[in-house]
Amino acid sequence: MSGHSKWATIKRQKGANDQKRGQLFTKLGREIAVAVRAGGPDPEANFRLRLAIQKARAENMPKDNIDRAIERASGAGNTDNFDEVSYEGYGPGGVAVVIQALTDNRNRTVGEVRSALTRAGGSLGESGSVAWMFDNVGLISVEADGQDPEEIALVAIDAGAEDVSIDDDGIEVYTEVQNLHVVQDALVSAGINVNSADPVMKPKATVTPDSGAAIKIIKLLEKLEDLDDVQQVYSNLEFTDELLAEAS
Repeated sequence: MSGHSKWATIKRQKGANDQKRGQLFTKLGREIAVAVRAGGPDPEANFRLRLAIQKARAENMPKDNIDRAIERASGAGNTDNFDEVSYEGYGPGGVAVVIQALTDNRNRTVGEVRSALTRAGGSLGESGSVAWMFDNVGLISVEADGQDPEEIALVAIDAGAEDVSIDDDGIEVYTEVQNLHVVQDALVSAGINVNSADPVMKPKATVTPDSGAAIKIIKLLEKLEDLDDVQQVYSNLEFTDELLAEAS
């Protein structure tokens, strides 16, 4: 599987304690709220909200929390106003980093992001400085569950998937972002177990710095992801099994 998926799995394992779970639920609630304001409270008509709810359920966010986030965002008296912002920069070893955030205070968020990058030996860049190194794609993570991976790949490709990666860790299906829900629905209709479906930033090429720099980058990614306003962090670091084992 890709480094993004492997890294996401490790993050999930590390985030099992109550404090981490509480912070995660807050971030998921923000994502749901922004999705509601963008496209309404009906997940059948609002695919972004549907994805946000799926992600929340995958993280075992209680149904009551999800319902409250939707009701709060769609209420006439709601005053929460989170802006979607993206920051770009470099970490140790010249690794490119993209940080996506939801914030009600841009000055606070950019200050925290800049501080984390600078303390790690990196730097905050201008808009567009590293985003060109990534493609915006849909990523669907699938479990074979005894089914033929090649048959799963055929279902995905027939539904419009652009690429399918199969290895011992699982199956990854890549789509155009606008086709993510179409391919996901086709897989589910075929009885295939979909673990997650998300729009992601996939690096066009990865870099492999020395082990010392790579560990510093992983610590930087963890620091950035721990910031309250940060929703997602992407990098073009090559997450090898050896590196992830050392980091965990």
